[in-house]
This record gives sequence, structure tokens and C-alpha cells, in this order.
Amino acid sequence: MIENFKEAFEKTRIAGKVAAGALDEVSKIIKPGVTTDKIDKICYEFINDNKAYSAPLFYRGFPKSCCTSTNHVVCHGIPSEKILKEGDIVNVDVTAFKEGWHGDTSRTFKVGKVSIKAEKLISATYESMMKAISVVKDGVHLGDIGSTIQTYVEAQGFSVVQDFCGHGIGQSFHKEPNVLHYGEKGTGEKIKTGMIFTIEPMINLGNHETKILNDGWTAVTKDKSLSAQFEHTIGVTKDGYEIFTQSSKID
Repeated sequence: MIENFKEAFEKTRIAGKVAAGALDEVSKIIKPGVTTDKIDKICYEFINDNKAYSAPLFYRGFPKSCCTSTNHVVCHGIPSEKILKEGDIVNVDVTAFKEGWHGDTSRTFKVGKVSIKAEKLISATYESMMKAISVVKDGVHLGDIGSTIQTYVEAQGFSVVQDFCGHGIGQSFHKEPNVLHYGEKGTGEKIKTGMIFTIEPMINLGNHETKILNDGWTAVTKDKSLSAQFEHTIGVTKDGYEIFTQSSKID
């Protein structure tokens, strides 16, 4: 057990609520014709209005307040004047920094009516995250999380991105442990009460391989297949877990 984690949980709960609220605001404006810059503006303003800071802004030189990853973009897409079209899918990833603590979350949104394949991919990605969260409790291994995700999505014909992972979070944006979204049960570090980390599976319609574009940030599927992602920040309790970035709207 990690000592004195109650304050950490309380602070992360506050930051997580702001991050979830930002995505709730985004959900109201997602439609064909909206730019990803507009999404960024909504996130920045909501987080700022809630007396918090958008942690991605200027983090290691990242130029925007959130990540917007469209269609075959896996993660770390940079908001721009790109206009969303009917049938697109877009992941929006936000992190609020408030009172010294971080809350990190993402959702994949549908733009208008999407293909059946996209619907299935988005559903499988969300379910894989929630199934993985459900196994979290004191004493289980990190590998149990990865195995749960990989087993579920591969059974449906999708693949798990292996180049990016979840991470510890708290007063630092990213820290140990790395939380892989694939692996074997019973392997990896044992989870302890009081730990705080993200689970954020990136799931591809095609194979798992990715590459980074010339901007140094945008990760895409090598085969240009669709990719979806969902993310929650969670805390480990003696008997299970707490989701700090839960939305009253969708979870």
C-alpha cells in the first residue's frame, strides 16, 4: 500500500472532473464542418474557466491544449484548421492540471453517421478499457490489464497498438509505471493500493504497426486503417478501483 494516498486521490478527483467536463463540452459541438482547432479552443477555455491548466500546452513543445486524432491517426494529433467530415472518427485527449495534480482522459467521437466497421471498432475499444479497469485491485499484475485488453480486441479481429501505453500520473504528467495494453496475465509489476495511472488502449482496425509523421508528434497506422482510443485516470483501492475521469454523461 502507498502511504498517505487519500490526499492524492482527492486532488486527482478534482483534476479528473475538470478533464471529463472538457470532453463533455466537446461532445456538444462534434459535427461535420467543425475544425479540430475549434475543439482545442473549447478544451482550453473550459479548463481555464475551471481554474486549471491544459497540461499538453507546451509540454515538450506540443503547441496545443489537447490532442485531436482523426481516423487513421492513433494519438497525439495536433489541432489545426482541419475540418471534420461526415463519417470521420476523432479522438480528443485532454489533461487538466489543477492544484498541483493531473487528470488525463480521452474519448473517440463519431462525426455524423459512421461506417459499421468504425462503430464496432469504437465499441470494442471502449469495452476493452472498461474490462481492463474492472480487473484492477490491490495485488493483481499490470500484465493482467494488458492481457484483458488484448484478448478481448483480438477475438474481434482488431489489433492493439504496442508503441504507446498508459502511465503513472499525479503531480507529474507522466511517470512510472508504464501500463501496457497487451501482455500475459501474472506478469509485470504488482499493483498496490494508492497507485494512480491511466489505462488508454489504442485499437486498430488493421495491424498494430504505427509511425510518427514529420511534425514529430502525430502517430498514424502504417496501413492507414482506422484507430480508436479511450482513456481514464484511475486509482487503486484495496478492493478495486476508482475512476477519476468519469463522465456523468456516458459512463
